[in-house]
Amino acid sequence: MNLVRPITRGDIKGPKLFAQVRDDYRNRVIAMKQDRRVIIGDRVELVFDNRFTLTLQIEEICRLENLTTDAQIEEEIRINNELMPTESSLAATLFIPLPHGADARIVLRELVGLDEHLILHLGPHAIRAAFESGRSEEDRISAVQYARFPLSPEARAALLAPGTPIALEIDHPNYRHRVQCPEALRTSLAADYG
Repeated sequence: MNLVRPITRGDIKGPKLFAQVRDDYRNRVIAMKQDRRVIIGDRVELVFDNRFTLTLQIEEICRLENLTTDAQIEEEIRINNELMPTESSLAATLFIPLPHGADARIVLRELVGLDEHLILHLGPHAIRAAFESGRSEEDRISAVQYARFPLSPEARAALLAPGTPIALEIDHPNYRHRVQCPEALRTSLAADYG
């Protein structure tokens, strides 16, 4: 099943119908995200998205905000399709969890520029992330960021090849970490293209 196709209106059940399958769907997404979540150091978490995870996100927003008209739901679909991985890119949500009692302004100020310092190592390919604009300023950064990793045909072939090593690196002056990722991440990401 190709999990990088755009979401359509027919994919979204809406609050009333989704309530009947919500628990099962959420549990399946939680299980899927276990292989797609990477902790980078002590302050950054990255979760790779796909059609399945973003569909849940749309359904939850519709439920929480009671969006029931086609126009409202179509707008949420449009927004989330911009976060969708494509045939030539991976997409991820980056979180900067704030420690209990921490001053968000101080923690986030230290990471200004993080959006220029995230690298996916996919076999021999070093792919610098492109971040959604408008979520970082000269003196502050949002605690939630959306990143895209462009894949050349060679990098995509490496992703699909069993055993290709994957690592994520942040080379920010105030935050330098590199983490080797398990094969389960590569397998889950490759399955999106099946």
